[in-house]
Amino acid sequence: MSYEFLLFDLDHTLLDSSASQAAAYELTMREAGVDDPAGHFDRFTRINEALWADVEAGRIQPDDVRVARFAQLVAEIRIDADPETMGETFVRGLSTNGDLFPGATKMLDDVTSTASLALVSNGIGSVQRARIDRLGIEHYFDAILISGEVGTAKPSSAIFDLTFEQLGQPPKPSAVMIGDSLSSDIAGGNNYGIDTCWFNRLGIPTPSEPTATHEITSLTQLANLVS
Repeated sequence: MSYEFLLFDLDHTLLDSSASQAAAYELTMREAGVDDPAGHFDRFTRINEALWADVEAGRIQPDDVRVARFAQLVAEIRIDADPETMGETFVRGLSTNGDLFPGATKMLDDVTSTASLALVSNGIGSVQRARIDRLGIEHYFDAILISGEVGTAKPSSAIFDLTFEQLGQPPKPSAVMIGDSLSSDIAGGNNYGIDTCWFNRLGIPTPSEPTATHEITSLTQLANLVS
């Protein structure tokens, strides 16, 4: 199947967000006076992932995560630190750290010759915009939708409605959603009635649900979707 419209996730799909988050966390905890940041990283990750699951479920907005993750962490590990300040430091760290995955730029160069691209991201607007600008990738996309800016997040169909509106309402069979998250990217695309491509970079076992139309382990494989 050849697609004319490619909808991309950003975090963990084009961007090495794990490296970005680790650097931002280290910066934040050091500035908060924590001598052993690594000792609390698993706890922070659990809190952060639970809050982003709430964003996917529509219970909170992306901007709510900014401070809430550190308010919970400070309460759990009982440190004398200001969650507001920590939240701002972490956002700064996210914005300035992390690179595209190897091969991402070449892949974007290749697919833009035959397809229109959209970026559909669950994230805080200021963070994602700073990353997009720093990485120099804005010119690849005909539409950029960030949940923190538009008030709706994947897997809701509302963010796909906005994406298709910006793309000129292309027919659904001509589009595919590409991302690493089964719960937001793949479930969201499936629910909207478009094909999906799961970026299984770590090669984890394929679950029974949700089922993606395609599965890739390398971004270089995406050229086959538009050829």
